Amino acid sequence: MGSKGREIVEMNVSKLIEFLNKAFADEWLAYYQYWIGTKVVKGPMRGAVEAELEEHAEEELEHAEDLAERIIQLGGTPLLKPEEWYKMTNCGYDSPKDPSIKKILEQNIKGEQCAIEVYKKLLDAIRDKDPITYHIIVEILEDEVRHEEDLQALLEDLGRKR
Repeated sequence: MGSKGREIVEMNVSKLIEFLNKAFADEWLAYYQYWIGTKVVKGPMRGAVEAELEEHAEEELEHAEDLAERIIQLGGTPLLKPEEWYKMTNCGYDSPKDPSIKKILEQNIKGEQCAIEVYKKLLDAIRDKDPITYHIIVEILEDEVRHEEDLQALLEDLGRKR
């Protein structure tokens, strides 16, 4: 990162990089949770749920890319090994042991709700301190809120089908 670009960050950059790496870990785990969910999900409305999970997986991967780029701009290094994701994660990983559509949707809703909380706290911490990271996090948060809404709508539709 250029020296002026680093100067405009009015907080401990190392701490910010740590926050971003934790979110980076969450995004990779969310990507995998969505991706594997598309492979194992079973039940009514499977096609619609698979399509939604695939779309969300792609967006979680984009979030990981955005976070990695910002970490590098700040002079840091994104987590380099998947085992580090488990050590750094805020939201964890909920493996889809029960492949029913209802359970997979509930697990992913729980993950999105955690992500919403994490990004809200991050926004509060960086407000007025790093406008570039703030903008990136606002965009990611908008996606996470939409993901929760999409998944809850599918769960409601599933309840009506029964």
